[in-house]
Amino acid sequence: MAIHLYQLSEELIFPHPNMTLDEPEGLLAFGGDLSVERLVLAYQHGIFPWYSEGEPILWWSPDPRMLLYPDKYHVSTSFRKFLRKTHFFVTLNKDFDAVIDACAHIPRNDSGTWITEDMKNAYKALHKSGYAHSIEVWMDDSLVGGLYGVAVGTAFCGESMFHKATNASKLAMYCLVQHMKQHGGAFIDCQMHTPHLSSLGAMTVPKKQFLRELERSQKHSFYPDTWMEKIIFSRSKHNRLIY
Repeated sequence: MAIHLYQLSEELIFPHPNMTLDEPEGLLAFGGDLSVERLVLAYQHGIFPWYSEGEPILWWSPDPRMLLYPDKYHVSTSFRKFLRKTHFFVTLNKDFDAVIDACAHIPRNDSGTWITEDMKNAYKALHKSGYAHSIEVWMDDSLVGGLYGVAVGTAFCGESMFHKATNASKLAMYCLVQHMKQHGGAFIDCQMHTPHLSSLGAMTVPKKQFLRELERSQKHSFYPDTWMEKIIFSRSKHNRLIY
């Protein structure tokens, strides 16, 4: 059976996110480029690129959507104990390039990655333009975990995370949630359902609801200093939490 898929041109425009295929579910369009302007436009409309090396750029908008609202975030008893004892410290936007490079090298079942060199370069450009942000988890001078994503309006669209030490990626997510709470963030778009995200309090919502909430979030913006490079989690020498 033939698949009729919208092909993007040089013009900065996307079809409506509801015009996705039923199979593969959520696929909206192909082609175009990974310019900063096109990526920002995509995220503002609930669309993201996801493709493998050797494929054309594929654009997706799945239904339902997995969202994590900061006030619904669940902290397990075991993780609370970890927070009281850990000597990791966490930074914001200290080393975006290292985080996305680490995410690209996560071992996968098919030995491949969707974070191609072109994708890495595109998101590094997004970071330099003030849209993409990273959270880094450190053990002394070693980067042991982190995540990155794109902020549009007061929403944060998560892209990928990694860990090289137990609980490191969980700590990155915890700090992102706390940061969103402090700065009036609306929600974290986790894109696709996973059992792990569900355990943290994330929930699936119909795409129509997601698009309404995303549009609402575009009417506001984070303060300019929200994403300034800084330490966002550490402990003092007296073992008191600094956040």
